[in-house]
Amino acid sequence: MLPGTKVTMHFMRTTAGFGATFLSRQAASSIPFSSAKLPAILNHFSLEPNSFKAQSIEKTLHECEMPAVDGETKYCATSLESMVEYTTSTLRSRNVLALSTVMSKEGAPRQQYTIAPSGVKKLIGKDFVACHARKYPYAIFYCHTVQGITAYQASMVGEDGTTMEAMAVCHTIIAGPDAQGYLSGLQYKPGAVPVCHFLPQDHIVWSRNK
Repeated sequence: MLPGTKVTMHFMRTTAGFGATFLSRQAASSIPFSSAKLPAILNHFSLEPNSFKAQSIEKTLHECEMPAVDGETKYCATSLESMVEYTTSTLRSRNVLALSTVMSKEGAPRQQYTIAPSGVKKLIGKDFVACHARKYPYAIFYCHTVQGITAYQASMVGEDGTTMEAMAVCHTIIAGPDAQGYLSGLQYKPGAVPVCHFLPQDHIVWSRNK
């Protein structure tokens, strides 16, 4: 993560194809949100049990119901209000900052990006909450914090001229729903080394506003 470093990436929204937006807390609380109620959820959204969207819903519910691992706190936010409440409670401050990857052009192809001369900025502090968008008929964010997390903002330029401020986080992955995906193809085991990864546009890093 140094100026001039080149990385080949395809930045795309996790929830592409769902068009998910937040419901109000009241509306979200009126809809079941548990694996035990999966048939009722699918019926509510008029989805076939074997469809792609139905499988995505089942996976999201499973991830949200998995217990937190050692050193992790987690919460699945079903509304903007609940995400803000969890974040401010975890960070022990109501003065918080939300950052995400911002691109100058949507739908940019997989290509090589170069970290710009302005380089990489490390966010101040040691406490961060990462909220990852999940595939669901309405906006669901898997929010969590783990020990030893650091966050960065990298200015990058793509081969086609696309510019971005890309968010990246580094932390030790012990286990959890994303562990297999993060470590796939790498000769690392969970808990062995810190893993750094860029975040898609619809993921958020929260920090105290300093």
